[in-house]
This record gives sequence, C-alpha cells and structure tokens, in this order.
Amino acid sequence: MKIGDRIRIIESVIVYHHPEHRQQAFDLKGMEGEIINIISDWEGRPLSASLPLLVKISEKFKVHVCNSEVEILKKTESY
Repeated sequence: MKIGDRIRIIESVIVYHHPEHRQQAFDLKGMEGEIINIISDWEGRPLSASLPLLVKISEKFKVHVCNSEVEILKKTESY
C-alpha cells in the first residue's frame, strides 16, 4: 500500500471521534477513503506504529487503521 491508494475498511473499527457522531460509538466497516500518510518513522528514527495508515474518509474526518483492516480498491500509478 502507498499514499494515494483508495481503500475500503473491511473489519469492524469502532471510533468515537466521527464528526457526525461525536461521543458515540460509530463503526467504520464499509467506509471508503484515501491513504494520506503511512507512519514509518518519527524525527528520522524507525517506528513500528500499531495503526500505521492515516486514511482520509471525508474532508473533516481522518482515522488511523492497520493493514489488516483495509482492502485496496484502486492503486495509484507510480512513475
């Protein structure tokens, strides 16, 4: 997976910070988004993040997920 790939969340992921459902449990299963960052280092040092993919679901909502919780819908072209 790489930045720019379109993904779908295939596992049940419960969040409490969705802008339309504040302070309520909200399941992200089936939602689609775009990978906007992959966390692999911090200040130049290697990092093994437990939720390394930062996914933009909507303009106001981003979420961290792991590789096993998503499937790729469309890969970005690399040149």
